[in-house]
Amino acid sequence: MVMGEFTQETDLLVIGGGPGGYAAAFRAADLGLDVMMVDIAERPGGVCLHRGCIPSKTYLHLADLIHDARSAAAMGLGFDAPRIDLAAMRAWKGKVVDQLAQGLVILTEKRGIQYIQGRAVFEDDRHVRIKGRDALRVSFKHAIIAAGSHAIALPGSDFGQGGRIMSSTGALNLTDIPERLLVVGGGYVGLELGMVYAALGSRITLVEVGDRLLPGVDSDLVAPLKKRLNDTFATLLFNTRVAALDATETGVSARIESDGGNSALEVDRVLVAIGRRPNTEALGLETTGVQLDERGFIAVDAHQRTAVPHIYAIGDIVGGVMLAHKAMFEGKVAAEVIAGHPSAFDVRAIPAVVYTDPQIAWAGITEAEARAQDMAVAVEKFPWKFSGRALTTGTPAGLTKMIVAKDTRRVIGVGICGRGAEGLIAEGVLAIEMGALAEDVALSMHAHPTLSETEGEAAEIFLGAATHVLPKV
Repeated sequence: MVMGEFTQETDLLVIGGGPGGYAAAFRAADLGLDVMMVDIAERPGGVCLHRGCIPSKTYLHLADLIHDARSAAAMGLGFDAPRIDLAAMRAWKGKVVDQLAQGLVILTEKRGIQYIQGRAVFEDDRHVRIKGRDALRVSFKHAIIAAGSHAIALPGSDFGQGGRIMSSTGALNLTDIPERLLVVGGGYVGLELGMVYAALGSRITLVEVGDRLLPGVDSDLVAPLKKRLNDTFATLLFNTRVAALDATETGVSARIESDGGNSALEVDRVLVAIGRRPNTEALGLETTGVQLDERGFIAVDAHQRTAVPHIYAIGDIVGGVMLAHKAMFEGKVAAEVIAGHPSAFDVRAIPAVVYTDPQIAWAGITEAEARAQDMAVAVEKFPWKFSGRALTTGTPAGLTKMIVAKDTRRVIGVGICGRGAEGLIAEGVLAIEMGALAEDVALSMHAHPTLSETEGEAAEIFLGAATHVLPKV
């Protein structure tokens, strides 16, 4: 401690202002705690709001509009070719982000939370110093670490290099539309942003080190998307790796390796989307008793406590699925535990959504996980080609599947591929969390014609009572 330096005290210090951090801060303040929230950004929201989820979904909506306008010709409705104004698109994205960020500022102020811009570094397990502000030291009774994660670069190359090699953040800056774009990684980030750039006119080459897209997602859910990408992207390369990237002022030379040998690929830009790592290195955790697991994530229990009982951690920095809504849930759990309420992270179904076209959403146990664990399950699928609503919108490429435990007939997993899956998955989440039987879903009346009917009919197949598919003999 510096002589004469002022140390500010708080009941709860929240490190990180992303979805998990601000959800924790808001809940704690609502429960009567004195809360301080620290983040490197000027306003709350984190990567998700400012450089991730919200900007990407804004652009994906525009990509959907472009696709729908082109597809409308087959329905008898013609539009001129889209006139793309990148500056206006960036301005629209900025307006969306600004409105949401300003809303968080107002909610922070109304709750009496002190928001400080800076970087928090632990001095010990009771104090942090805020870098970026003069002589600010904080003493806390409790702390919640919600510092998030960062994109992983390819070995031997860094993000930047004149903007030619991009992370998702760089890609969302949308500075231009590259004629040739290499996407490294077949996960949801690469696919979502690849579809944005493809809609804007880029020729996309996607390279995936594995043998399929979206590893971890049931292959039947991915199949309709892969079929679409075969037409949308120029090239899909599997069991292939990018060995090296050499950026110049005019483009990037990529060295590609596969079982078929090595090759060179010249592109204008590269998007690297191969995963994320937790932001644990610059927090000063070595001055505390907080423990990391073998992968470098902060180890926590069901109450989000670390090895130091009064320090908690949530979100990307604790591992698991790196999703904003999971972080928000964990943040509320931590805040409630600190406030003395009985709370724990006991979620059965964490919904996940890939915002491609078609979208893919799933929750609970996947079919592949169930088979790998030798679980006795029954699986039924309702193809969207039999859905009246899907046909009226020209989006019949999809399916809804339900996974049921054979002994109890409880719904333990739901997967959906198709337009609007983001909203449809909520019924599946509720069914799993409530311990619903297939009969409960089947006997709940679904409006016609809607896409939600596909969930009802998938459940009805278990009863042998589906209307739009023949019963099994």
